[in-house]
Amino acid sequence: MRAIYLFGAGDVRVVDAPDPTIEQPTDVVVRVSRACVCGSDLHPYHSRPASEHGSSIGHEFVGVVQEVGAEVRRLRPGDFVIAPFAVSCGRCEFCRAGLQTSCGVGGFWNDARLGTAGGQAEAVRVPLADSTLVTVPELSGDGLRDADEDLLASLLTLTDVYGTGWHAAVRGGVTTGSTVTVIGDGAVGLMAVLSARRLGAERIVLMGRHSARTDLGREFGATDVVAKRGEAGIAAVQDLTDGGSPVVLEAVGHLPAYEQAVGVVRAGGVIAKVGVPQYEQAPVGFGSLFGRNVTLTGGPAPVRAYIEDLLPAVLDGSVRPGRVFDTTVALEDTPKGYAAMDAREALKVMIRP
Repeated sequence: MRAIYLFGAGDVRVVDAPDPTIEQPTDVVVRVSRACVCGSDLHPYHSRPASEHGSSIGHEFVGVVQEVGAEVRRLRPGDFVIAPFAVSCGRCEFCRAGLQTSCGVGGFWNDARLGTAGGQAEAVRVPLADSTLVTVPELSGDGLRDADEDLLASLLTLTDVYGTGWHAAVRGGVTTGSTVTVIGDGAVGLMAVLSARRLGAERIVLMGRHSARTDLGREFGATDVVAKRGEAGIAAVQDLTDGGSPVVLEAVGHLPAYEQAVGVVRAGGVIAKVGVPQYEQAPVGFGSLFGRNVTLTGGPAPVRAYIEDLLPAVLDGSVRPGRVFDTTVALEDTPKGYAAMDAREALKVMIRP
């Protein structure tokens, strides 16, 4: 089969890779219908050391079950499935608590311990399939034939970015009447805006500098946009929120974004951080969080815990998170998709194998 491999910083290639097969009785093989490039894929794209053989990449895909292992009970060939970005057992204490990203048995795509490959490929072996995958009966069998691109795009967001934005809003305690500031106008930031609005936030300030993205953010529910950064941006948000935002959702992952979050949060407020941190140390001392009784929360989103609750509104079209996809490429053109996202020429790239 054809698959995307990363051979080093900026070196994305389409290669011939071994076809996935059933290795454990709890596995299934999924034929990928749609995959995508995530903002977090750009981190290794910028920094991965050169490698002769490369490694698979990608962690967001939806598709159709092709083969099932002998112990798979819930899935059948022909089922259309959503694959969360984490593999989970569904039975351990963390999975039962809705924290599947901490599953001690599972793991992630491109995980040497699990032997998993990436989702940017024609097909993927899925371990622990009964507990990991979510079926969409409406698209199973012949249903996929009639599915439009908008629906497939929205279903694809449930593998990561929509669930991650939702996780930020949930961990931030967003509720009816909340005032929220979202830092970052990438796909996750825009999904955080959408999620905050759905949870009842009254005022949503979006900090972002790309007008095409912030315009979409306004359509998703942002009431204000602040394009300034640094001290000027902090002052603007403080002015809009009467001295500071009670809830801040940080969806970037770089240290300046965290510093913005610390700057705009109100004393006693909450920072929910879901941007994958590209640093090891960040201020939490008396002058930043501790002295103002600010709560820091967030982490890798257990999107498996949210998919079934978010799915109905996606299926009926009342929520359209797939609008974050502004570029679609064939699998063979995926390197161009990476380049477009890296150059900020694309917000989020969908891959059609």
